[in-house]
Amino acid sequence: MAFALTSPAFADNQRMLPRYARDGENVSPPLEWTDPPQGTKSFALVVEDPDAPSGMFRHWAVYDIDAQRNALPEGTTSGAKTESLGHGVNDFGNPHYDGPQPPRGHGLHHYHFRLLALDVETLHLDEKASIDDILKKAKPHVLGQAELVGTFERT
Repeated sequence: MAFALTSPAFADNQRMLPRYARDGENVSPPLEWTDPPQGTKSFALVVEDPDAPSGMFRHWAVYDIDAQRNALPEGTTSGAKTESLGHGVNDFGNPHYDGPQPPRGHGLHHYHFRLLALDVETLHLDEKASIDDILKKAKPHVLGQAELVGTFERT
């Protein structure tokens, strides 16, 4: 099988529940993955919205996820830091998950959850690293990528 990212909360290219939206409970959805590439020593997860009016908008990033893990439970890193994961500062300026919040009436937005399998155990990043910093540091270490897309619209 191929490296795959799924969620019990929504199928690929399907609507995310309001509880995962910034205006809702603002909790991250549960995520599960299978068959990472051989040699994976850690994972990094990034959530991006390419449909934002100003261009790519980054909602969440966690990194230094242990290679032995195959899931992130619902509510991982929502609010206070509860795990020893690295947290990227999102485009809202927060080092935690902030869910979908497209402008009202802007139409359907697509939220790309990208899980990167890396060949290093840690990215050695500062706690105030931006998501862009995480992606730049991870790029030369990517062994594979799995993606799940959730959709959301505010009317």
